Amino acid sequence: MQPRLNYTAAPGAYKAMLGLEEYLHKSGLEESLLHLVKLRTSQINGCAYCLDMHWKDLRAIGENEQRLYSLDAWRECPYYTERERAALAWAEAVTLVAKDHVPDELYEEARPHFSEKELCDLTLAVAAINAWNRLSIAARTVPGTYKVPQRQQLKTGT
Repeated sequence: MQPRLNYTAAPGAYKAMLGLEEYLHKSGLEESLLHLVKLRTSQINGCAYCLDMHWKDLRAIGENEQRLYSLDAWRECPYYTERERAALAWAEAVTLVAKDHVPDELYEEARPHFSEKELCDLTLAVAAINAWNRLSIAARTVPGTYKVPQRQQLKTGT
């Protein structure tokens, strides 16, 4: 696969996307939760570059491989907390918004696990990864080239 676009050619938009990521990193949502949601959303969208990235990021912060291998079948596995399950269900519904328009029942299931701000931040995280997926797929960003930032590598000593 050959890359065909470099979306940094639109520096203002790219900077805005990075600003959203910076906000999410400081939002208070758990780093592992954000990466799980990003990985699951990337599975749904079929974004190879983002799958590679978030798999590596999760491994760098010590995530269990069993949970990563089973993520696309999270409903059938006992490896995820109730909060993670609520986040994954929310992420799937927001990603597939045209299907069911994020039903009220799902919102009611998420509310015990997330404050209003957290649910807003989670929704922004899903919106952001959907945008990144679309940018990476359209650009044909080559998977396998992503390197975990040094700050994450230091957490696990890798």
